[in-house]
Amino acid sequence: MVNASKQLIAGLGVLMLFAVLSASCYAMDYPDEVEIDSLANLYEPVVFDHAMHVDATESCAECHHHTTGTEVINEYCAKCHTGTVEMDAVSCQDCHSADPVSPENLHHPKPGYSYHNDQPNLKAAYHLNCLGCHQEVGGPTGCEDCHVKTEAGDKFYRSGEFAPKEPAHSSEH
Repeated sequence: MVNASKQLIAGLGVLMLFAVLSASCYAMDYPDEVEIDSLANLYEPVVFDHAMHVDATESCAECHHHTTGTEVINEYCAKCHTGTVEMDAVSCQDCHSADPVSPENLHHPKPGYSYHNDQPNLKAAYHLNCLGCHQEVGGPTGCEDCHVKTEAGDKFYRSGEFAPKEPAHSSEH
């Protein structure tokens, strides 16, 4: 009987610890909206409804990996990132470069990132996280569902008013 009581108390303790750790990121102060404008030269900024995504996920680590002090979920990352310490930087662009092959990034990598040469660039990081989840839950997955091209974007991608024109058909054969 005493052994069963100890097991019950230990089980409740583990359950409470799990509840506290899994809810810890939700106790943080976070912005309700985040403006993503890393490609503002080609697209209008995306206004990301952060509060809705916080409500829709079980853990901050689903998007922020291990940066918010939550447990490391990805086993590859867990090889080095073993602790649950909140990092100074939690936004995607703090770790994922918009232009990883720029001369600046190649010749002067960020200190401490020598083992991150395999991480995706910023665009890929957003798309890997966002699109995979959106496909699972039926969220928007079309490019222009979230991204509105600027005039420079239309010109660059040869779309909108810059799209190739259909050749005029002549009646002669």
